[in-house]
Amino acid sequence: MKRSAVFAALTGSFKTRLREWMRRRQGPDALPVSLERRRLYILPTRAGVAFAALLFLMLLAGLNYGNSLALFLTFLLAGFALVSMQQCHRNLLGTALVAAHAPPAFAGAAATLHVTLGNRALRPRLQLEAAAPDQPVVITDLPAAGEQQLQLPLPSRARGLWPIERVRLSTAQPFGLFRAWTWVHAPLQLLVYPRPRGALPMPVAPGNKPGTHSQGGSGADEWLTLRPFREGDSPRQVDWKAYAREAPLLVKEYSPPGADTRLFEFAQLSDPDIEARISQLARWVVDAAARGDRYGLVLPQVHIAPDRGPQQRHRCLAALAVFGQAHA
Repeated sequence: MKRSAVFAALTGSFKTRLREWMRRRQGPDALPVSLERRRLYILPTRAGVAFAALLFLMLLAGLNYGNSLALFLTFLLAGFALVSMQQCHRNLLGTALVAAHAPPAFAGAAATLHVTLGNRALRPRLQLEAAAPDQPVVITDLPAAGEQQLQLPLPSRARGLWPIERVRLSTAQPFGLFRAWTWVHAPLQLLVYPRPRGALPMPVAPGNKPGTHSQGGSGADEWLTLRPFREGDSPRQVDWKAYAREAPLLVKEYSPPGADTRLFEFAQLSDPDIEARISQLARWVVDAAARGDRYGLVLPQVHIAPDRGPQQRHRCLAALAVFGQAHA
């Protein structure tokens, strides 16, 4: 057990130093990034090492017995391996990481990194692999002169703003004897919202009574946002002007005329656990956004005026996500 632990520690230390050296050598990347020759690395796979050992044994046998046919076969297979190495390197060379972004996720939920790979060559690139650090690999084929979008899994984290240090691109095609790879060090971040939890009733802003309209009492529904069309939606709510401009079929959403104005204040909560207060505020924000209410958020040194819509929901949840974190 001690030997295995020491070996694992040495392996981890070597990998860490290798990644740091690669980052210093390549420097920071700005998307889009095209994979040039100087930033690609290639080594034999386990199958490649076994194949090399087999060729060495065949060479020894051919030389020992003076068998010219065995020597011919050995050199032929060695040439095949060299061609395989060149093709593996070529399969990754010139691939472009066009774009990458990580949509916000709630704490404890699965997060994904959306990556777009591009291929300017007139030949397809087969079995390309992409992965975030220490995460499962996603394999795809890139069409000739085309692009492909991937969703890379990310580890679930606590609330906050977390950097995504690098993205790994690699390939072992053809034949799996060699693996070419590189790291892309792009300035990527993942925003993790706090987990919405809590059972306290939602407060109402001072001077506003529940059930009263907050915009002067016109009695008419207020436009809230656009969302994709779902089966059963009324054709009257479809944004036909946007559809005429070749946009997707979108539906207008309105808030009810009795929507309340609510103000969620951190100081109003008495729970000594700060994370419990953050989770309760997140619960209120999510519920108020689902109801179509106008709502605001008050944190120490942060004040978000009452509003509604997807941007307001994101503003409030983002403020809760980075609350109390100096690095954010």
